[in-house]
Amino acid sequence: MSYDFDLFVIGAGSGGVRAARFAAGYGARVAVAESRYLGGTCVNVGCVPKKLLVYGAHFSEDFEQAAGFGWSLGEASFDWPTLIANKNREIQRLNGIYRNLLTNSGVTLFEGHARIVDAHTVEVNGQRHSAERILIATGGWPQIPDIPGREHAISSNEAFFLEQLPKRVLVVGGGYIAVEFASIFHGLGAQTSLLYRGELFLRGFDGAVREHLRDELSKKGLDLQFNADIARIEKRADGSLAATLKDGRVLEADCVFYATGRRPMLDNLGLENVEVKLDKRGYIEVDELFQTSTPSILALGDVIGRVQLTPVALAEGMAVARRLFKPEEYRPLDYRMIPTAVFSLPNIGTVGLSEEQAIEDGHKVKIFESRFRPMKQTLTECQERTLMKLVVDADSDRVLGCHMVGPEAGEIIQGLAIALKAGATKQVFDETIGVHPSAAEEFVTLRTPVSR
Repeated sequence: MSYDFDLFVIGAGSGGVRAARFAAGYGARVAVAESRYLGGTCVNVGCVPKKLLVYGAHFSEDFEQAAGFGWSLGEASFDWPTLIANKNREIQRLNGIYRNLLTNSGVTLFEGHARIVDAHTVEVNGQRHSAERILIATGGWPQIPDIPGREHAISSNEAFFLEQLPKRVLVVGGGYIAVEFASIFHGLGAQTSLLYRGELFLRGFDGAVREHLRDELSKKGLDLQFNADIARIEKRADGSLAATLKDGRVLEADCVFYATGRRPMLDNLGLENVEVKLDKRGYIEVDELFQTSTPSILALGDVIGRVQLTPVALAEGMAVARRLFKPEEYRPLDYRMIPTAVFSLPNIGTVGLSEEQAIEDGHKVKIFESRFRPMKQTLTECQERTLMKLVVDADSDRVLGCHMVGPEAGEIIQGLAIALKAGATKQVFDETIGVHPSAAEEFVTLRTPVSR
């Protein structure tokens, strides 16, 4: 049977664009449909604008610390609309780059909502297009719990477009998005409280990392409230918000920001027209080849709910394109040793197993840890401390996990991820010469295991 396209991609986010570009480069006839914005969550309402806001928030600390190095500054002032306008301009530039990447690769771009009609047909803007294979890469969408007054709360989607910086912010959630935005709002001068219903945020991260970040955020004056959750939100006559907690307390705010999870974006996708199974969490179920229960329909990225990170979606997109159209270059995707960063202030960088995961997996472990005041802060009043930690298998000497809380943790952890991916032992770390003076050298000078 002859089709209009060899591959029809629904969603022009990181994974969808990567799959489309490389499939077209391998000679396939490819189409992409996008109804919102080119670049997906990451470019528009995710990692890119968030990182720009984190940079903005960090300047308040830079100004304070500059005095220790002899700089005399006038009173600093911050203008939120300027930051947002500049951020918007950069995002528009990136949207244009994504458009050029697609069109220059020979991909046909449809701007409109795509709906699956059957196993080989997609409808966009009233027009139907046939395809040998359909790839769903529609990503995720933030969720706000169904509580009274939820319409008064915002998610990360809206946070990037607030007209003014709220004076008082309640951030609700215990994941990395909540921690990052709490740091952003606090760093930019808002009175910020972070509420999490559990005992301690960042579940799944190494315990020492979680506790260290808790202590550092508290030292900075960020109000952390654990075992706390909102029962309802009310808007008052003056426009302010009153959040009533489940324990009966009432907190006043100008903004209530929810970061309590994301759901797969499957709205009006037409899945009822085909045999595509969902898992118990509502994500699209795929096999190791990213095929759904209908072989001609594939899915990747946040919509399958595996590892919801931009570089992972990129790798999945590459794997799909290679398997379908350049099989001699295909390699199965390895989800082990994926490095990640949390751009809180201070940053977190981590790769491999946490101490708790390593023990749970049956490893006998040695733990190497260092906590110190970074050199940059020794001439300042800042008392922030950095944490560096290695989790080592006691029998094989292999480094199982590497964790850091401190400045530029994400930049430092990337190189270490290569070492862990290559199977480096603690001896390899010990025999590596450090870069002096730097914080990163601490990872190759840890000599004495800590006792537990």
